[in-house]
Amino acid sequence: MKRTLMVALAVLALAGGGVVLALGIAGEDRPVAASTAQAHTTFAIENMTCAMCPITVKKAMEGVAGVSEVNVDFAAKTARAAYDPARTNPAAIAAASTNAGYPARATARP
Repeated sequence: MKRTLMVALAVLALAGGGVVLALGIAGEDRPVAASTAQAHTTFAIENMTCAMCPITVKKAMEGVAGVSEVNVDFAAKTARAAYDPARTNPAAIAAASTNAGYPARATARP
C-alpha cells in the first residue's frame, strides 16, 4: 500500500508540473508587476443611515480602476481608500460614491 501511495503521489506531482508548463504559468515566466506607491485618502460620506449603506459605498469606490482597498466606518461616516495615484485620484473615487447616492468629499490625505 505504501508503494502504491508513493507511485500515485509521483504521478500527481508530474501531472501537476505538466499542467503548469502547458499553461505557461511557471514562476519565472510570470510578468513582475511594477511596484507603485499606494496613496490613501479619507472621505467624509453623507447619507449613510443603514447597514447596507457602507456596503454600497465600498462597492462603488472599489469599482474605480486603481482602487485596491476601501474601509468604511459607518459610525464615523468616513471611508478610507487605498489607490494607485497613477491610475485614479480622490475626485474620481468621491464621484463614484456620490453617483451611488452617498455624497463624498476628501478630508485627509496622509
